[in-house]
Amino acid sequence: MSRADLTPPLKVIFDGDPGLDDAVAWLLALASPELDVLGITVTHGNVSLPLTVRNAGVTLALAGEAGAGVPYFAGAQGPLVRDPVTAAAVHGDSGLPAAGLPKPLRPPEAEHAADFIIRTVRAHPHEITLLATGPLTNLALAFRLEPALPALLREVVWMGGSTGGGNCTPAAEFNVFADPHAAHIVFESGVALRMVGLNVTMQCVAGPERIAALRGLDNRAGAVCAELLTFYAGVYRERYNLSGGALHDPLAAAAVIRPDLLDWQAMRVDIEVQAGLNLGRTVCDVYGVNGGGRNVQVAVGVRDQAFFELLLERVALLP
Repeated sequence: MSRADLTPPLKVIFDGDPGLDDAVAWLLALASPELDVLGITVTHGNVSLPLTVRNAGVTLALAGEAGAGVPYFAGAQGPLVRDPVTAAAVHGDSGLPAAGLPKPLRPPEAEHAADFIIRTVRAHPHEITLLATGPLTNLALAFRLEPALPALLREVVWMGGSTGGGNCTPAAEFNVFADPHAAHIVFESGVALRMVGLNVTMQCVAGPERIAALRGLDNRAGAVCAELLTFYAGVYRERYNLSGGALHDPLAAAAVIRPDLLDWQAMRVDIEVQAGLNLGRTVCDVYGVNGGGRNVQVAVGVRDQAFFELLLERVALLP
């Protein structure tokens, strides 16, 4: 008997900026019976908001029945303070560099993403996990509009940051760098927060064998994941000399489904918001030298093979 048979599914909201690895993450999560997906909120980030919104609709269509009833909402067009940045060089100009993608089954809802988050969390206090795989602008806006919200969320699981160096600058991971002020608001809010950063996600690489395994599922979702990750692998070979692309956002989704796949350490994490070489750095007090209160559960280890087996198993369930 599975965990899903023993306990009711966990209520979740996805918030992200798809982006090819967001799409793979959301397909993993949508195919997982442990989760009850209440909605998707979309932000700027990997590409511009009109493209990330369209890509959210495309991903839901790819998921078939699992995505058919899930509403999606457009949110922040840009960061709170800094100038916008994108990662089109990594994700392609469209954000989803694959052929033959389905069209969205319906347009996004009229309600703003931040308003949806507030309304839904109020309706289900202490029950909702928010899986964030992009800049935290939507969530920061929701926290500013409703200061009680951090205490009403069950938790936030975020792909972002690192205990070490960055991938957008030597100091900063992209999701923080794209809106460090929003990340600062969320990290200082008191919300229950887990951070899945580059220190673990860069250990989870989709090389040729894993891409072939996804393609070998012989379904559309597997074929699209394989095509997206093939594009990704080319970027990562050139930039990082790796055999494939790192599965950043899918690992964060797995952390919601199976937290035991990662090792966690409570620590103080601060966000650098001052302009300069360290803008967007997640300053992680790994050894507790500052003596401050710990505000984040940080992923510090991962069982990579078990994680990929979960991803493969769930994508196989999709059309």
